[in-house]
Amino acid sequence: MKLFREFKEFAVKGNMMDMAIGIIIGASFNKVIDVLAKEVLLPPLSLLSDGVNFQDKKLILRDAIVDATGAITTSEVSIAYGHLIETILDFLIIGFTVFIVVKFMNRLRRRAQDTKDETVVTPKDIELLSDLKELMQEQNQLLKTTK
Repeated sequence: MKLFREFKEFAVKGNMMDMAIGIIIGASFNKVIDVLAKEVLLPPLSLLSDGVNFQDKKLILRDAIVDATGAITTSEVSIAYGHLIETILDFLIIGFTVFIVVKFMNRLRRRAQDTKDETVVTPKDIELLSDLKELMQEQNQLLKTTK
């Protein structure tokens, strides 16, 4: 029963919901980045490299052996370096995109926390802390002048 109660507290506090929402958004974001990399950025890169499809590039260590009937008796052994190049490009695109999104979110957060900026609604907790800070500064000024 204690385990069930702990799980209920975990789920009710919102941790589980926050985690589920993050996973769902992350999966969707992954699909967007995958399409961006494979369908938008890699085709022009392939065009610049004279129509080379990176995924087909490989270093063949041993050719496949085919018998007289056309059946493959021994499969090909190769190093698929083209797939590695494509995966590295995907990683760089994902990393850059995440960097841009985080930078944008940080800029929005800084604007929201700036109590002087009237164009963005300041969160109540930041507003209260700012008021508290101003009151403390006024109190310190009064204490300095009375000495």
